[in-house]
Amino acid sequence: MREQKLSRHQIDVLVGSAIAAPSMHNTQPWRFGIDGPDIEVFLDRSRALPAEDPTGRALLIAAGAAVFNLRCAAASLGFDSWYRLAPVPEEPDLVARIIVAPTATPDPDLAALHPQVSRRHTSREPGRPAALTAEARASLIHAALSEGADLSWLAPQGAQDALRSGATALLHGWADHARTAERARWIGGERKEDGIPISALGPRPTVFPPPVRDLGAGLPGRGRSRKTFEDDPVLAVLSTAADGAVDRLVAGMALERVLLTVTQNDVQASFLNQALEYDDSRSAVQQLTGRPGFAQMVIRFSNSPISATTPRRTIADVLAPDS
Repeated sequence: MREQKLSRHQIDVLVGSAIAAPSMHNTQPWRFGIDGPDIEVFLDRSRALPAEDPTGRALLIAAGAAVFNLRCAAASLGFDSWYRLAPVPEEPDLVARIIVAPTATPDPDLAALHPQVSRRHTSREPGRPAALTAEARASLIHAALSEGADLSWLAPQGAQDALRSGATALLHGWADHARTAERARWIGGERKEDGIPISALGPRPTVFPPPVRDLGAGLPGRGRSRKTFEDDPVLAVLSTAADGAVDRLVAGMALERVLLTVTQNDVQASFLNQALEYDDSRSAVQQLTGRPGFAQMVIRFSNSPISATTPRRTIADVLAPDS
């Protein structure tokens, strides 16, 4: 007998949580299908970034983050969840299947993280380096490991080297007209459903290399102030042992677990991933960790004001019509 269908409220909580996940330039490249207790996660390739993300790595990381939010939402609703990461040649856009079922003992760790889904926002504001205790850093390492990824804290010199790699990549990006045109499609102006509005870009850094990615660099941006950022940022590299499609989905789940965990501590995060968009500088960033693997994200942790939020698509826009 077919399991009972999810209620409209349950669907809204599950999918509403999923679409709160971070994605490069806030493209929100996902679609969802629901059949009974089964939830399928698909890529929406019309929202891909072929110039800045030609291999689709960021696309898969975003989908993985959405999967993790689904799991947290399921636990908050009193469900157990089982998932399978499912990128196969026959269905290249289907990346994950999740099954939920009522339980008296939902995962307490996932349920505890769910309130952070709505609190988590990328901060592109200046601030103080995050004063993370050894215990707090260990908890973030554990968060990444529990999803199958590694989180490596960079020493001060390593952080400066990462900033320089990012700065070199940034200069390459400014000279690439395809990249600039792609960013202009998604960044700046007033945004109601996706992309990053000018209000969420944060101020322009006064120093170079900056400890935050200035996504508005090279684009029209009247009204943005200039401010000084910290010169000794706290940076960590999220990496995986391999670099296939499943590994990138795993990186997305690990990323979101790290972000929700640090949000519990009222610490903000932002990303410095421009160096990872080029093979040579990506390898150089991974070498800074002193470990083998493939760098997937560079994360800045800070005590900063929360930036203006970015918009989200509606649930109806991302949900299959027959769900």
